[in-house]
Amino acid sequence: HAVQLYFDAGAQLAVDNDQQSVVWGTSRVGDMTVQHIGTNTQQVLQKVGDNLRIDWGWAQLAVPRQAGTTTATLGERARDTVLKTGKMPIADDMAMPRLAHQDRPAMAMLADFGDVGAAADTRRAMLAYDDIDAIEYFKRRLPAYWRRNGMTMADLLLKAEADEPALRKRGEAFDRDLIADLERVGGRPYAEIAVVAYRQTLAAHKLVADIDGRPLYFSKENFSNGCIATVDITYPTSPFFLLFNPTLLEAQLRPILDYASMPRWRFPFAPHDIGTYPQANGQVYGGGEQTEDDQMPVEESGNMLLMIGALAKIRGNADFAAQYWPLLQRWATYLREKGLDHENQLSTDDFAGHLAHNTNLSIKAISALDSYAELARLLGKKDEAARYRTLSRQMAVKWVAMAQDGDHTKLAFDRPGTWSQKYNLAWDKVLGRNVFPKALLRQEVAFYLKKQQKYGVPLDSRKTYTKLDWITWSATLSDDPAAFA
Repeated sequence: HAVQLYFDAGAQLAVDNDQQSVVWGTSRVGDMTVQHIGTNTQQVLQKVGDNLRIDWGWAQLAVPRQAGTTTATLGERARDTVLKTGKMPIADDMAMPRLAHQDRPAMAMLADFGDVGAAADTRRAMLAYDDIDAIEYFKRRLPAYWRRNGMTMADLLLKAEADEPALRKRGEAFDRDLIADLERVGGRPYAEIAVVAYRQTLAAHKLVADIDGRPLYFSKENFSNGCIATVDITYPTSPFFLLFNPTLLEAQLRPILDYASMPRWRFPFAPHDIGTYPQANGQVYGGGEQTEDDQMPVEESGNMLLMIGALAKIRGNADFAAQYWPLLQRWATYLREKGLDHENQLSTDDFAGHLAHNTNLSIKAISALDSYAELARLLGKKDEAARYRTLSRQMAVKWVAMAQDGDHTKLAFDRPGTWSQKYNLAWDKVLGRNVFPKALLRQEVAFYLKKQQKYGVPLDSRKTYTKLDWITWSATLSDDPAAFA
């Protein structure tokens, strides 16, 4: 068969909306033709908020010199002609600047394979994005991590092109091993979900280098409120980073810890975020730095202590925790005083509204205090470790007595006849802490299976909505592979 392959990447990659004006160009980098397209105003790191797309920097299409391959920057009408005739324009479209929706300019390549038989034939192109500066961090503009040693976009493209064959082999081998591992521990449906989660988790973050070259890693909330470095976003993704790259988890925790150590953060609990993406200049959620209104005190303090404890478990030391020990002490004190039976406040499931006496949130506080005790032990603080280990187990005994409601546990201590997923129990099992009785985990799993619906177990008894991340966490409470699946 005679085969031609057409590929293009449009201006939509580099604009927030198609009413923005764009410009483009072409250059040579080694043996590659490199096209770029972006807005003509280039307001770097100026827009913040949710439901926004990057509109600074340059989308790039790099095409190595290959037999039968041609490139051009063209519009929608020319694209239609290419698809009809199989021939690229002899010159780039030069009608610029123009709005992104006007004849939809795009970077394009056409690969003519000729007659293709049983033998494989390949052509390749690279998509890249040069965002110039990636994050504003307390008024400092930080570049992407790959720039930390002075690498340019041209250097990056050349490096990627040279390394492509080896990287492809490594990637294919990694995919095979990962999918096999996922199927082994959770079955095919679990593997399919986890593979999607792998891509989504990495795509939701931006890696930058601080002024000392140290990595900082920032998440962005999507269709929530656009917050950057949200602690209760880091929390559900933390198992991913603990498994694949603990340094990236540290790079997410450090900005929160540094921010909470500043005099401007005057609360006894952990922050929720440090700004609105891409500007990490201080908390914007709820009362921000001004009031305790709509904060998540137990949620975020518990999250931080649990994640720092898990990081220490993976590494076998608490060196990272030692750098921020006075701060961790402050959060442990808050949870000791408020965590077991807290007042009316939000949790990560803030779409469900405020809830006092939240039993699942109480589990988080208790497990976090046990995590703090283990950190103290690793740092040689024997008295502190013993005190908090005893405290966490005493609180767990009280929790069971207060939460039990027949064959399940309540949504809130003061609400008999209700229930909720206790996904925060996952850490107790995964880290082998055994603060809560194993019979509790078995009871909860058995009850959830009775509540299973078409799209999973509801989050709690108030509504039928649910969340896939928390369902997966709750499933880990089971020792039965069939129940997990």
